[in-house]
Amino acid sequence: MYDVIIIGSGPAGLSAAVYGKRAGLNLVVLEKNPMSGGQVLNTYEVDNYLGMPGINGYDMGVQFRQHADSLGTEFMEEEALAIEDRDGVKIVRTQERELEAKAVILATGAVHAHLDVPGEEELSGMGVSYCATCDGAFFRGKTVAVVGGGDAALEDAIYLARTCEKVYLIHRRDELRGTKALQDEIRAMDNVEILYSHVVEEILGEDAVNALRIKDVKSGESRELPVAGVFIAVGIRPGTELVRNLTACDEGGYVLAGEDCATRLPGLYAAGDVRKKPLRQIVTAVADGANAAMAASEFCREKKPQ
Repeated sequence: MYDVIIIGSGPAGLSAAVYGKRAGLNLVVLEKNPMSGGQVLNTYEVDNYLGMPGINGYDMGVQFRQHADSLGTEFMEEEALAIEDRDGVKIVRTQERELEAKAVILATGAVHAHLDVPGEEELSGMGVSYCATCDGAFFRGKTVAVVGGGDAALEDAIYLARTCEKVYLIHRRDELRGTKALQDEIRAMDNVEILYSHVVEEILGEDAVNALRIKDVKSGESRELPVAGVFIAVGIRPGTELVRNLTACDEGGYVLAGEDCATRLPGLYAAGDVRKKPLRQIVTAVADGANAAMAASEFCREKKPQ
């Protein structure tokens, strides 16, 4: 039996592995992808992680993994298919086996909903972004677009309008869905233009985004909109399907857990983007991993042998 099974090898999972190994825990990291790092691997440049200004996401993911490897962390390239709680023992099932542990740290992250239009995948990290607070600084003084009409899109547009020359807010409906306070703030900004009843048909550019092809859904007319970047804020899906029958989640599917990452099920911890919290960044995921590992370590010490 392991002390801890960590599900996910993004910044939260790798941080949990480092802190868990340093605490003397017998642990294993399950990762469904062939490379550790999670979403950070797809980030062209990370400029807001303390001490690593300008590092690209791939190199950051490699360094995180190397740190965990240096401590002798065990990894299994297997996807967790189910988690059970059997009289306090956590059972994690994969395609190959069943693993037992005293505690589980869920660090499966979240995925941003995509537009699924031509150019989106090809230009990801080269003008296509899903995080204004992560990448907005690269577009200072430029013209950008935000796609979406909810609170996240409005907050992104407000954030970007403070440093960008112009921000287009593109929404498929004829009214925004965000809170009234955010809508009022958006409408008071001279450099924000709202394009109601429009959708993005294609993201254009060779080595970087230089325009969008947008369509007026009422008239059916299409046109090109010159922009240096596009921020897509049409929703996010946390990877919490494994635990929704085990602990409490909010209406968006995020696990309800405190700063120690402990859920309502003893021995189950949620770290990183799966946890309900106000800011989802690499730095907060790393902090969650550390807190979850320390809480799990204390839990394992207190837990009586089965």
